[in-house]
Amino acid sequence: MYLKSLTLKGFKSFAQPTTFAFETGVTCVVGPNGSGKSNVVDALAWVMGEQGAKTLRGGKMDDVIFAGTATRGPLGRAEVLLTIDNADGALPIEYSEVTISRTLFRNGQSEYAINGEGCRLLDVQELLSDSGLGREMHVIVGQGRLDDVLAAGPEDRRGFIEEAAGILKHRRRKEKTVRKLDAMQANLTRLSDLAGEVRRQLKPLGAQAEVAREAQSIQAELRDARARILADDVVALRATLDIHNQTEALP
Repeated sequence: MYLKSLTLKGFKSFAQPTTFAFETGVTCVVGPNGSGKSNVVDALAWVMGEQGAKTLRGGKMDDVIFAGTATRGPLGRAEVLLTIDNADGALPIEYSEVTISRTLFRNGQSEYAINGEGCRLLDVQELLSDSGLGREMHVIVGQGRLDDVLAAGPEDRRGFIEEAAGILKHRRRKEKTVRKLDAMQANLTRLSDLAGEVRRQLKPLGAQAEVAREAQSIQAELRDARARILADDVVALRATLDIHNQTEALP
């Protein structure tokens, strides 16, 4: 596996699309001060998922977008494409050549793609994590970084070793799974508390429901009694009416 090419479009000082072809045997990029050598390294780190603006020597992430000059206006987006020769299968993907791209717009929206297919930042990080090009970026040592590496604590050194050994990805997945389990446990605890509260409320509600049922039964009996009384009154009135009619019919 080796870096085959790097294309910059609107990234920092590279307003025009510029492609660097790294053929086999190329070991360095040289040029005078201010020619953009550091920007090339920044582009390499950025397309592989770097999220720290300070690491890219900027104040905020959209500083990577070409800001314009006296003769040319600023651009609306920055794009970097990294092509890797994967003939040896070092990357866990069924392609002999892999192109990773990252695009950032001035509104803050980011897009990632692997061989032209849109993807997440996590997909890029996991693809590169076992190759030594993971998100910890130990493969890129900027100015002053060597002292930081030498002064690293036990946990940081462990991270170096885990990435080199190809187990960092699995550790990250484990940490993510543990966080999900903790969140699920918190939700279960909350549900248990809610269930207990519902049970406490059910007892008085049950008593109220029993009273309501008794009231409904009494109301039904009252309606039946009223109906029977009305029926008796109707019968009595009809009998009285019949007697009255018979009396009037006598000569």
